[in-house]
Amino acid sequence: MSEQVKTILFILILGVFTSVILLGMDLITEERIIENEEALKEAAILDGFEISYSPSSINETFTEHVTIEEINEYTFYTDTDTGRISFYFEGSGLWGPITGILTLESDFETIAHISVLAQEETPGLGGVVGSREYLDMFVEKEMEISIVKTTQPLTNSQVDSITGATRTSDLFEIVLNENYREYLAVWQANQE
Repeated sequence: MSEQVKTILFILILGVFTSVILLGMDLITEERIIENEEALKEAAILDGFEISYSPSSINETFTEHVTIEEINEYTFYTDTDTGRISFYFEGSGLWGPITGILTLESDFETIAHISVLAQEETPGLGGVVGSREYLDMFVEKEMEISIVKTTQPLTNSQVDSITGATRTSDLFEIVLNENYREYLAVWQANQE
């Protein structure tokens, strides 16, 4: 057998072996990944409701304090004590999807909390969209939100844009407002 055939055979065997290992690891960890994603979402909702929890008791705390209501394929999470309402949002950012949890006061207009669960924006620029410091600027603002670049005082529905990431800011505004409009329409129709 020539050296080239031996090399190709070795590469094929190595490729099959590593593929089997990776597929096996994927199967082994798939359930854990789903559980971790759900815990991350539950933590974001509890943070929005300002409910304390420990990592080991997150599921129990969530079940005890949060009511889940599904209306026409839209899921609403309500704090049984304060009436705050959370929902999952998603949409296109500049480089990939932006997903998170938006929590509103019981008036379904005033922002209580925003968490970004996933985003693929440029680190240090558009990636700021997921930072707690930036997201805290939305608290107590009213929907529909407007992300602006200005030196003037901001109104109650305006937030400063991210410096150096105008497109990410514009797209994040669209994501928040479009999801808000959808959920608001469903919520209002259900309240009538």
